[in-house]
Amino acid sequence: MKIKENLYNQRIISIDALRGITIFVMIFVNELASVKNVPQWMRHMPADADAMTFVDVVFPSFLFIVGMSVPFAFNARLLKGDSTRIIWTHTLKRALALIIIGVFMVNAEYGYDASKMIITPVFWGLLAYAMPIPIWNKYPKDFPVWLKYTLQYGGMLVLMALYFLYVQDTGEIGMTPKWWGILGLIGWAYLITVVYYWLVSGKLWAMILFLIICVIANSVNLTEGLAIKQNFLFSFIAGHLAHASLVTAGVIISLLFFDRKIAPKINWPVIGFALLFFATACFLRPYYGISKIKGTPSWTMFSAAICTVLFYFLYWLMEIKKQTKWSNFFMPAAANPLLIYILPGVIYYFNSAFNLHIIPDYFREGVPGIIWSLVFSTIMLLVMKICNKYKIQMQL
Repeated sequence: MKIKENLYNQRIISIDALRGITIFVMIFVNELASVKNVPQWMRHMPADADAMTFVDVVFPSFLFIVGMSVPFAFNARLLKGDSTRIIWTHTLKRALALIIIGVFMVNAEYGYDASKMIITPVFWGLLAYAMPIPIWNKYPKDFPVWLKYTLQYGGMLVLMALYFLYVQDTGEIGMTPKWWGILGLIGWAYLITVVYYWLVSGKLWAMILFLIICVIANSVNLTEGLAIKQNFLFSFIAGHLAHASLVTAGVIISLLFFDRKIAPKINWPVIGFALLFFATACFLRPYYGISKIKGTPSWTMFSAAICTVLFYFLYWLMEIKKQTKWSNFFMPAAANPLLIYILPGVIYYFNSAFNLHIIPDYFREGVPGIIWSLVFSTIMLLVMKICNKYKIQMQL
């Protein structure tokens, strides 16, 4: 794979801003999920609703941002002189880590037989959420090597022990990927997309072709009565291609914006793709509906259109108009996305394990619950600012 000579080599603050905003909203909606009596438009839509809310766009935004970062990540490593082996070792480790963490998180939620487990499920969940932090923490250069390895390998041993301490509700020992979890789905979509990106050397036309393949495969996989759906391998790959389509859309928009010598005043190709995403979603909606739960192509393409428009606005505001100070509020999350995703789970299982009730029931319902969810999201951003200051940062 060759270096993209025209690709911007500076930090794109609008991408960081989109990442930070997405994570803030993610924390808000995750906390809000446990609040009673809130409007339906502030929750995920049911699988058969043929509709979506802003909540259903949070996960696609993650995937879209992952895609936008892919060209920069590969170019940076190539410019640094990393070999193919080093690049692919890093890529596979990152994807595998996301999948592993995702599977542990899912098994912490359900599918266990508490009466047969040696440790309580909530304490199991606490360890499952907490151990990835020392394992994948980005330790500073002056951190004692012996302590770093103790924390990393100790965390790995705990996760391995948790696997064998887990008793399924069927009585079997060990976990199963009931589903991959949000992080696991990101890991699979990232892996599939970057493998293809590398094979085609990041060519724009090839990525557009892959997006078409993703949408077609996803549509076929959701079409009733087709024999090919019975093929496990096809169904497995096509299912992940639904999410890979969003990563690929992010790659395409990133290349259209930044793989050029001179930025145009109006990026008509990006506008054209936003309209194309929207038109494709409208065309496929009568056949498959809009459903995040099912991962329908209309949901992925509507989400891609929304993410494209949102990013274009941020690009115009921050890169062209240079209005960036407002984004400082979101940047602690943008710099440490994995930790801020995991930390609320650590807090939840810690409180459950030790029977702590910090938040009054008054703040678990209606408008007070919505306000608390916003406050909690803001607190988490402040916590991330402190973590970043003291070099507590997860990096895969």
